[in-house]
Amino acid sequence: MWIDTHCHLDAHEFGQGSLDVATQAGQAGVSMIVAMAIERGNFDAVARLAARAPNVTYALGIHPIYVPQASDDDLLVLRSAVEAAMDDPNFVGVGEIGLDFFIPMLCEPAMREKQERFLREQLRIARDFGLPVMMHVRRSQDQVLKHLRQIRPPAGIAHAFNGSFQQAQNFIDLGFHLGFGGAMTFTRALQIRRLAAELPLASIVLETDSPDIAPSWIHPGCNTPDQLPGIGAALAELRGTGVDEVRDAVHRNTLAAIPRLADYGRN
Repeated sequence: MWIDTHCHLDAHEFGQGSLDVATQAGQAGVSMIVAMAIERGNFDAVARLAARAPNVTYALGIHPIYVPQASDDDLLVLRSAVEAAMDDPNFVGVGEIGLDFFIPMLCEPAMREKQERFLREQLRIARDFGLPVMMHVRRSQDQVLKHLRQIRPPAGIAHAFNGSFQQAQNFIDLGFHLGFGGAMTFTRALQIRRLAAELPLASIVLETDSPDIAPSWIHPGCNTPDQLPGIGAALAELRGTGVDEVRDAVHRNTLAAIPRLADYGRN
């Protein structure tokens, strides 16, 4: 079965239909979806979705785009929420966290410093509780790697990876996996397609980032987790291998990247 390692299932684009979206994904062969929190205000929402949908798990974190309006108290709330969630079998990690140096406002010196401070504290939370991290690395791979070398969570995923082969290897050397999704289905995305085709298959996991990064066949429409099998087929085509081989490999890779998923559904 397929696993969507990164989805924003509570996004406003889905309205009141998030559970239907999860059901449709299950019918398409997506056995697990990891719903990402992005700020203190949606911690409860992703947990509630996971409690109601049999194929949904969740992660808790503060996304770098939401750091400007976040307070230091939010980090304390996150640590408390993670501690409380450790007994929840639907809870699988810390995310979405990271750095974003693409949006101009986030590149201003004061905001860069705040982003890095929030990242470091969230990495400490993940390390302290033995949890993987789901990392936002847009235009920030080297800076994220610097912090990961200093504060080492046990595992994680570089989400929507679009760096160099050397940066990819640096993440792999730290025990990380690399997330690929709809972007690699566009023929013009030459670097992402080269990475997907040539990196070790053992380093790759799949994601939709729904409702964003729709694959080529539905772009510019709203992305949904049921598109993951098509994304997996695109990866198989790029690598010149069978879809079953890709599905089985990325399933194993995902359980290594997010170990709590291995026990999901057994409780």
